[in-house]
Amino acid sequence: MNTAPVLLPQRRIFVPLALFIALIAFVGFWPTYFGRVLAGTVSAPLIIHIHAAVFVLWLALFITQAVLAATGRRALHIKLGPWVMAYGLFLIAVALLTTVAVFHQRVADGHFADATRRLFAPLRDMLVFAPFLAAGWIYRHKPEIHKRIMVAATTILLIAAVVRLAFLGRPAPMPQFLLVWLAPVYLAMAWDWYSRRIVHPVYVIAVAVMVSMRLMLPLRDTDAWLAFATWLARP
Repeated sequence: MNTAPVLLPQRRIFVPLALFIALIAFVGFWPTYFGRVLAGTVSAPLIIHIHAAVFVLWLALFITQAVLAATGRRALHIKLGPWVMAYGLFLIAVALLTTVAVFHQRVADGHFADATRRLFAPLRDMLVFAPFLAAGWIYRHKPEIHKRIMVAATTILLIAAVVRLAFLGRPAPMPQFLLVWLAPVYLAMAWDWYSRRIVHPVYVIAVAVMVSMRLMLPLRDTDAWLAFATWLARP
């Protein structure tokens, strides 16, 4: 006798995923920022503290939205949605301002070459995060797509934390780096397969995009990037 597979509730996975993403972020930034903040030994410009606070609040909002959806409080989840999306735009703006401010400070300190190379990653991250955020808004009325896009979008933001994980080495080997950075998406894909016997295309697209983000690092050594950085460094 043939029996249909039992489909498990999808919402079970999203709160653990949100908490796991937050854990990676805090572990990654603990030695260089959060630990020093608690110890009172951090020395950083105000814009760095603002940037960190904005990112932490994004994680808090992401977890809150996951909890609301998982506990059936969909009306409140939907009501908060536009504010969360607007906050995502604010996060992008703060990240870009922070990136430019840090770049100019490094240039002023006489480290133009290092500043030019380190400028690439945060700008790339925001240029990739922004379309995912927009897609999350566009598909807000299609929960199965929307929630997966938001998992992917927030995982994209983890890249800076994963870069700082000392146990991966510096520079981290590509396979190990991608294994850790994409771990939330891999777990979500595994849950999809376990619960639905199919992996949602959003995750496949997200993995392809995030792998391409790592592969495009050589662009920071091109003449075109040097020209852009030179233009940006002008007073």
